[in-house]
Amino acid sequence: MIPKELLRRVRQIQIRTSRVVNDLFAGQYHSVFRGLGMEFEEVCPYQIGDDVRLIDWNVSARFGEPFIKKFREERELTVMLVVDVSRSGLFGSGRQFKLDLAAELCAVLAFSAIRSNDKVGLILFTDQVEKYVPAKKGTRHVLRIIRELLYHVPARKGTDIAGAIKFLNRVTIRKSVCFLVSDFLAEDYESACASPGGGTTSFP
Repeated sequence: MIPKELLRRVRQIQIRTSRVVNDLFAGQYHSVFRGLGMEFEEVCPYQIGDDVRLIDWNVSARFGEPFIKKFREERELTVMLVVDVSRSGLFGSGRQFKLDLAAELCAVLAFSAIRSNDKVGLILFTDQVEKYVPAKKGTRHVLRIIRELLYHVPARKGTDIAGAIKFLNRVTIRKSVCFLVSDFLAEDYESACASPGGGTTSFP
């Protein structure tokens, strides 16, 4: 059973981060993290301001006036949260540990993702991957992710960012947007971040 205190903290984070999502992230998430491609939808008459590169010359010649192609964005993304839960996260200001701040940051990202109907997954790591939650949609799934962030007790103390990224690339089948949340008190991870392996992931 999950302690009532933990459930109360999860609820507090949900309320606080939902306000941030509603007030600050409305529209911004969609504009920054675009979909995986564009799918043709229709042709329609050209209007001033339309991109001339989208003119369909065959249709335009047939009707004697310019027509452009309209495309629909393939929106669904997979968002992966890769979170460092090593011992150094138990430090911070007098008000908040670094791990608590990481949980709130991940909550904002996760709630923003599900508002756009995207999937969210979670990887918790120290010097080894300690928890993997496959990407899914929905508020209940996001609440589970927040609970895992708050409830997880690390088995080890160290930090292996490169190892976490290698694991990420093994479990992500489709293109993903990945957020690496860490204090980066580790070594030899820069090359893994710059070239995540196979080009399947990106780190904003």
